[in-house]
Amino acid sequence: MTLTVILQAAGGFDYKQLFVMAAIGLVFYFFMVRPQLKKAKDHKKLVEELKKGDKVITTAGIHGRIIDMNDTTFLIEVEGGTKIRFEKSAISLDATKASAPKA
Repeated sequence: MTLTVILQAAGGFDYKQLFVMAAIGLVFYFFMVRPQLKKAKDHKKLVEELKKGDKVITTAGIHGRIIDMNDTTFLIEVEGGTKIRFEKSAISLDATKASAPKA
């Protein structure tokens, strides 16, 4: 049996279905995958640019100032002198830049 016989027996090959599947794939990429990759890239850049003394907000909503940095963690001082160590991925926002007036 050749391939054409099998395709004819199965109802033939429909190029419209292939087009629809490709269109769904493109929509999925542009509306789901691409924005997520951009967000991850922006967060990585944010974390790399942080330095000692910067005010940050964590994903848990804790506000503090970076007093020490490690390869994977930050030591953050919150109000009252309390020091808490966070993973770099837990940093949500650089409050130093967020509170600066825009020119």
